[in-house]
Amino acid sequence: MPVKPPASGSGAQGPPARRASSPRQASSPPQPAPSPIQTAPSITIGIAAAAWLTGWLGGNLAGSIVLSASGMADRDAADRPAWVAVVTALALWIPQIAALVAVSRRFATGDPRADLSLRFRPVDLVGIPIGVLSQLVVLRLVYWPLHSGWPSVFSNKHLEKNAKDLYDTAPGAWLALLIITLAVGAPLVEELVYRGLLMGAARRRLNDVIATVAVAAFFALIHFRPVEYPGLFAFGLILGACVVATDRIGMGIIAHMAFNVTAIALVAH
Repeated sequence: MPVKPPASGSGAQGPPARRASSPRQASSPPQPAPSPIQTAPSITIGIAAAAWLTGWLGGNLAGSIVLSASGMADRDAADRPAWVAVVTALALWIPQIAALVAVSRRFATGDPRADLSLRFRPVDLVGIPIGVLSQLVVLRLVYWPLHSGWPSVFSNKHLEKNAKDLYDTAPGAWLALLIITLAVGAPLVEELVYRGLLMGAARRRLNDVIATVAVAAFFALIHFRPVEYPGLFAFGLILGACVVATDRIGMGIIAHMAFNVTAIALVAH
């Protein structure tokens, strides 16, 4: 008589059931850690812009008061004595520095050096040849086609006018103080404001290329000397590249100092 097959679940066991395989999760490559300048403080682009505007307006107001008090407001810059240029520069910078300190205390760590990436390393001395070559080589390459096309606009006389006017109005000890102002004060304050504050905020929101180009363009425009726009923009790109490469503004400050000292040396020569 035929054999009844075993009921399910009794007797002989069939082949072991395969375990349902769960799809393997693709492991994503490790993401590079964000740079310190992008993560440390919480200063947004809007906050940075408001701080810049406050410092800039306050500085221009203070500078106007100094000019009025000196009795030199109606004179051309080339006819003002050097002490007026030095005191006016200090009046411009103090509100800007105050704005940097205030925004650091209100919105970030409270330490402006950390919040604005004001750090120096021995390698930052590379900024010296960067600044010198930017003045002697990069600017000449930038202005060579412009001078060829519009020689009356982009002549050396027009490009050097601002520095030469300042240099010619500074006799004796005032010349030394003016050089310190241009070679130390201006690079330090401008790099803190433009690369430390504005570019630092832009890098936290945008990619490095956009942040570098945008801040370099703004840095050039805010000088309000159209003939110098191409050179200032090119140098602003170089300063921005120093920040991206090092995640601090120390190299850019040194490069900016070397750039300004070279310009003064060219005018003096």
